[in-house]
Amino acid sequence: MKLQFSPEDEAFRLEVREFVRTQLPGDIKRKVELGLRLEHADYVTWFRILEARGWLTPGWPVEYGGPGWNHVQRYLFDEETLLGSAPRIIASGIQMLAPVLIAFGTPEQKAKYLPDIRQSNTWWAQGFSEPGAGSDLAAVRTTAVLEPDGKHFIVNGHKVWTSYAHWCSMMFALVRTDPNAGKPQEGISFLLINMDAPGLTVRPIQMIDGGADLNECYLDNVRVPAENLVGELNKGWSYGKYLLGHERTGIAGIGSCKQQLARARELAQAQGLAEDALLPAY
Repeated sequence: MKLQFSPEDEAFRLEVREFVRTQLPGDIKRKVELGLRLEHADYVTWFRILEARGWLTPGWPVEYGGPGWNHVQRYLFDEETLLGSAPRIIASGIQMLAPVLIAFGTPEQKAKYLPDIRQSNTWWAQGFSEPGAGSDLAAVRTTAVLEPDGKHFIVNGHKVWTSYAHWCSMMFALVRTDPNAGKPQEGISFLLINMDAPGLTVRPIQMIDGGADLNECYLDNVRVPAENLVGELNKGWSYGKYLLGHERTGIAGIGSCKQQLARARELAQAQGLAEDALLPAY
């Protein structure tokens, strides 16, 4: 399928392209071009440049600080920033949690958390996957028991493959609040957990490139304020599905794939392999 863009769309594309060309710091661009590791400071630097332009939260409603773009503009923004060798937007807080808070959070939760997400002051870990509960999220076993006075949940369990948890100060998590529910999808709630809470331990998972972007998180009698429950008790499965709908559309990375393919073609040409049949066209 070949997309057709209007003159207005193409003007917007050029605006984004020029912004990336002039505003993306050279050292960060070089890291992306060469496939080098980006550190937390690299992402924050670029995210704050985007936020100053009003472009960090493309999917947010205008009333919460979004730019009011349509779907085509969001696609063009994603493509042009990544084609320009900018870091991708880390999805957890901006593209995953924020839509859930906007749709289901309390006014207090929105006021407390959304501004800090936009300003890159708070990074969020995704506490979904567990040993034995990856693709089958309904099998989560991490428990959250509400204390008799109703003020705190006591959380116990083990999360795994938690991206960038070592950079995060908060986690959103699916937890089991009713172990006797009739169906596995029932009895799950959506909690916001402070990563500095006593009893929460982050252990890095060493990756083949020497980094540790993925982590295990152990929760041992972690106390979570009851006001950190998002939406209704035992309705977390619905909120998790809503979040995953935003996650999948937010991590496609089409522009990044095109940028990396172009880089591969440059390397192939330098080695006299530009016409190799194994190098796909695009």
